[in-house]
Amino acid sequence: MRRLFFLLALAAPLFAQEYDRTVTEILAKSGAPSASIAIVRDGRIVYEHAYGQARLDPPMAAAPQMRYSIGSISKQFTAAAVLLLAEEGKLALDDKVVRWLPELTRAKDVTIRQLLSMTSGYQDFWPQDYVMPMMKKPVTPQAILSGWAKIPLDFEPGAKWQYSNTNYVIAGLIVEKVAGRPLLEFLQERVFTPLKMTTVTNTDEAPLGPNEPMRYLRYAAGPPRPAPKEGAGWMFAAGELAMTAHDLALWDISMIEQSVLQPSSYRAMETETLLTSGVGSHYGLGVSVNTVDGRRQISHGGEVSGFTARNEVYPDERVAIVVQTNLDATNASELIASALAKQIFATTDQTALALVQRVFTTLQKGEIDRALFTPNANSYFDEIALRDFAASLGPLGTPKEFTQIAQSLRGGMTLRRYRIVFPNRTLRLTTFTMPDGKLEQYQIAVVD
Repeated sequence: MRRLFFLLALAAPLFAQEYDRTVTEILAKSGAPSASIAIVRDGRIVYEHAYGQARLDPPMAAAPQMRYSIGSISKQFTAAAVLLLAEEGKLALDDKVVRWLPELTRAKDVTIRQLLSMTSGYQDFWPQDYVMPMMKKPVTPQAILSGWAKIPLDFEPGAKWQYSNTNYVIAGLIVEKVAGRPLLEFLQERVFTPLKMTTVTNTDEAPLGPNEPMRYLRYAAGPPRPAPKEGAGWMFAAGELAMTAHDLALWDISMIEQSVLQPSSYRAMETETLLTSGVGSHYGLGVSVNTVDGRRQISHGGEVSGFTARNEVYPDERVAIVVQTNLDATNASELIASALAKQIFATTDQTALALVQRVFTTLQKGEIDRALFTPNANSYFDEIALRDFAASLGPLGTPKEFTQIAQSLRGGMTLRRYRIVFPNRTLRLTTFTMPDGKLEQYQIAVVD
């Protein structure tokens, strides 16, 4: 065990260099002034770092101890508050909204579960990626509901999935009515304090201070400029939280360990909601639910004026990735998280990689070493297949990237997936390898 830790310690600087290069390159391309990241592996935080400038004028370097607004990632905390109350028997996910807010449209038909899963039909009060004039003025949750939850629904409850901040304003008010105290006070006691999340603050009440990152926007490809702050009240229960990447990673660890909620509550949160048609929504309760490269991913993005963030948890692999940036209307945080995930999960078998690269080169010429393949695979590579492989792959030349992105077992064989990148085209290679090393499949598809 000591030898293992020693080897991991030696490898850590190499991983850090890869992470740093990835984040720096994406920041440069996106124009985002700064980013703060935290990475969880095996259920513990293994890397934290901040990049770029938290403030441009006067310059202030970003630091890991700085708080960034996490926007809609806040929604999973509101969902957790509802689930905690459900565990106590004070409400149920399938309770109707009419029990607490009878004045809302179709309150007798919409359930709490539909609020949290974005299937209620209540119209979103803020789909825009900028702050409109009215949103610079203070508002109350009740006023938001009067404007957007007392008008006709956009669709029948449960029939469609449509992202709506209004759902979480309603959910937050229900939490406060049931708990008998403010939402964030409840979360402080039940979530933030037990997890030692000491930096959490409510930016719905006031902006971050002068020693924290400034919020920025860009007009087209122009320079970053200070972004306006939403008026107090607009982000209630839907996007009000700010914290360090470290503290958000502590929450992610609690999801991996299932330490705050009961197992049944995590199952409810992380289970994809089905519409009445039976179609999946890829959304649970306050989180997106997806499978990425064969791995279960629980995630969410966040955006408020001047900030974007991305939070990804891979509970089965005990991995999580937090990315925060201080520029709105950009996918920089998502691109960074995706790139970091590929590095974290890289499981390259160098022997297999060398083999498939050699096969690729020969196929570009319309040639094949049939001794490397099973009879089934040899039948796949008939005269037409070899001609098409050569005609379509030969002109591409030498790949600038040939990377293994996934590996697993299936059907008694080893399944590997590779990404092959050229200047103007990206391919996906899927192989199956028999126990004796022969290739049962070597199939290429165009990604873009």
